Amino acid sequence: MALMSITYYSQVMDLDLSVQVLYPDKGRVENPDDTDIPVLYLLHGMGGRDTTWLRLSSLERLVRKTNLIVVMPDTHNGWYVNTQYGYPYFDALAIELPAVLQRFFPHMTDKREKTFITGLSMGGYGALRLALETSRFSYAASLSGALSFKDFDPRTESLGNTAYWTGTFGKIIDWESPDNPHSLINLAKTADKDTKMYIWCGEQDFLIGANDFAAQSFKDLGYDVDYQTAPGKHEWYYWDKQLEVVLSWLPIDFQLEERLS
Repeated sequence: MALMSITYYSQVMDLDLSVQVLYPDKGRVENPDDTDIPVLYLLHGMGGRDTTWLRLSSLERLVRKTNLIVVMPDTHNGWYVNTQYGYPYFDALAIELPAVLQRFFPHMTDKREKTFITGLSMGGYGALRLALETSRFSYAASLSGALSFKDFDPRTESLGNTAYWTGTFGKIIDWESPDNPHSLINLAKTADKDTKMYIWCGEQDFLIGANDFAAQSFKDLGYDVDYQTAPGKHEWYYWDKQLEVVLSWLPIDFQLEERLS
């Protein structure tokens, strides 16, 4: 895969943003001149950035023979929402970034059925939020996602102080902010139920309760949800293994390198 690091001016944010892009190489994929290449948006978690998936996972090795564009944007710790403190990350990533990338990569698909999104932890919330609130993504996956704050107060988990959470979401614990992760369930009630979901969480992860609640809520609303749990913590060892599962789940010709039996 060709790796491109792009810095571009975001009119929405009024600042420069960065994005990493993996693009199929000639000689490694079967259709290098395809003019409708599928695209996967891959979102980082809290404390991460646009390079985190590249540094801490097997991503590049996994997709090196697959005709797939992988886009890794940077949202800082902004939760992929239009924050209360003034930075509209949701608009920048859900609306502006796809248009920017289409100018850079005209062979990147603009079809919903070939556009996918995945994220971990904060990015798991972001992936489902962007999929539910736009009509852009047909498949959305969350790994150890912060999908609800039901029975969980983030202020007690050393994940930021009250000022940070209020600045991001508003009155987060009072459920008054429409951006609150718990509000994903309300958002899903009116969203396009054609979006297919894959949700995974480790059984020892502090977010397992939130994932149990969210996955069942989505199923009750009629979504096609593949919910999986297994022994695991909130760690990259497990997310790296799940990345291969997600790539196999997507409707792409995933060309994993052959292994000796």
